[in-house]
Amino acid sequence: MVLASLFDSEIFTWVVLPLLIFLARVIDVSLQTLRIIFISKGKKLLAPIVGFFEVLIWLLAIGQVMRNLTNIPCYLAYGGGFAMGNYVGLIIEEKLAVGIVLLRVITQEDPSSLLEHLRKKNYGVTNITGQGGRGKVSILMTVIRRLDVRNIAEEIMKFNPNAFYTIEDVRHVSSGIFPLYARHHL
Repeated sequence: MVLASLFDSEIFTWVVLPLLIFLARVIDVSLQTLRIIFISKGKKLLAPIVGFFEVLIWLLAIGQVMRNLTNIPCYLAYGGGFAMGNYVGLIIEEKLAVGIVLLRVITQEDPSSLLEHLRKKNYGVTNITGQGGRGKVSILMTVIRRLDVRNIAEEIMKFNPNAFYTIEDVRHVSSGIFPLYARHHL
């Protein structure tokens, strides 16, 4: 009886229910973002598991909206949860830093000290000489975990603050030289 009266109350209808819909959307859209990332990274087991929970939560949220078609706060909560879910999903993805990337550094300065430093840390680095818009350049390429990007970028800037670098997602690596901790997680 007490539970039934709680669900029939004005506070539940106009405050609690929209809040629950908002939270459900934040969770399901965050999961959607992660599922898309897992698909793009070829994570064949994780993507469908995350997708299952994503759709289950979405069905619960949309079901409540459809049962309460005259409740405008439910609509606002649904839309707001979608927007916030995108934001939260991107933050989670950034923190997880799933996968590997190709880091390409282009510099006009002598890359010897940076090359030596990265190789001492057991990163496989390829050095190519090229011609840039302002003359001769060295192009350094290494495949690293996304989790390591910030640290490696900081080290690049210490050795060569004028370096230009790009980062590209890599889906698969067949072999190479990687730090010991990364070999089994690529």
